[in-house]
Amino acid sequence: MDEQPVLTTKEPNFWVRGLYMLLMALAFQVVSAILCIVAVTQFVFALLTDAPNARLTSFGSGLARYFQQLVEFLTFGTEELPFPFNDWPS
Repeated sequence: MDEQPVLTTKEPNFWVRGLYMLLMALAFQVVSAILCIVAVTQFVFALLTDAPNARLTSFGSGLARYFQQLVEFLTFGTEELPFPFNDWPS
């Protein structure tokens, strides 16, 4: 006799999470590009003024926390969705 697989209520959530993971992986790539732009801009600013830009430093700190949230979600460390589904990390 062939047994039919039993569908559980968790299966649809697994596939929805997979879609969110694809979106978050795309966000990771976009944020990586933004990080490169911010890093180069900050370097040029520091060369010209002998000090880093405070606003870029603050933005970089938020970007670092966002990276952490993305990585934690992508590696199943948390079920909480990062920005844009929640607030930007402060």
